[in-house]
Amino acid sequence: MPGSNQRAMEKAKGLAADALVLDLEDAVVPEAKAKARAQVVQAVEVGGFGRREIIVRVNGMDTEWGRDDLTAVAKTPVDGVLLPKVETPQDIHSATEVLDAAGGRPDLPLWFMAETPRGILGAEPIAASSPRLACLVVGTADLAKDLRVRKTPDRSPLMTSLSLCVLAARAHGLDVLDGVHEILDDGAGFTAACRQGRELGFDGKTLIHPRQIEAANCAFAPSEEEIRTAREIVDAWEAAHADGRGVTVDRGRLVEKLHAEDAKRILELAAAIAALSEGA
Repeated sequence: MPGSNQRAMEKAKGLAADALVLDLEDAVVPEAKAKARAQVVQAVEVGGFGRREIIVRVNGMDTEWGRDDLTAVAKTPVDGVLLPKVETPQDIHSATEVLDAAGGRPDLPLWFMAETPRGILGAEPIAASSPRLACLVVGTADLAKDLRVRKTPDRSPLMTSLSLCVLAARAHGLDVLDGVHEILDDGAGFTAACRQGRELGFDGKTLIHPRQIEAANCAFAPSEEEIRTAREIVDAWEAAHADGRGVTVDRGRLVEKLHAEDAKRILELAAAIAALSEGA
């Protein structure tokens, strides 16, 4: 959500989104940076966003606005700060130092964007650089521009980069979000991209318009069939475990500990989605 658009941020309080990124970077023109910063801080302080996670994307430390952005949001009750165009672990450390110096809480989560060639190649050491890191966001639009690749429907030119980010995130216990789909009137293409992102292991997708929310939620939430299957697997595993067996077969499926763990994750995700809907 553009931090310069108060109406949009107010409207966001009723959107069926898991997280709202209040943007001070690309969505805000240079002339409006200071005003957007003040509006975002006020919006966060006032609250009213329900259970949605509130993330502020600041400008990079190599810009004239980055340090002031970090200082301004440090003491606000945000759920995380999103750092753009991160390329080295030092970028994380530098931002952390500014937040700490401004009196930010020591457990304030950091998200980072991998959206340049250097950022993709450095995703793993960056993901390992701080215990405060919570999420990796792939910036596919900027990345495609820097790589000079063609934007194909199957995103094959970006596949290596997408998988490297998933690997880095999973290796260090971070959530990972797929990049935006820029063509708003391409419903079929957006749905396909969401399905592909989930198949690749992403936890969700970053969106640029409210009309994309429903399709993204549908793609990344467990289906009723997946929930039912997960319950069956957990029940089968628990029964086998109680009987002293480390493996069993249920409805023609091999069930081991790893299958039970994945099934429990699906059930936890379904429960979290239900709780978010109830508290919206």
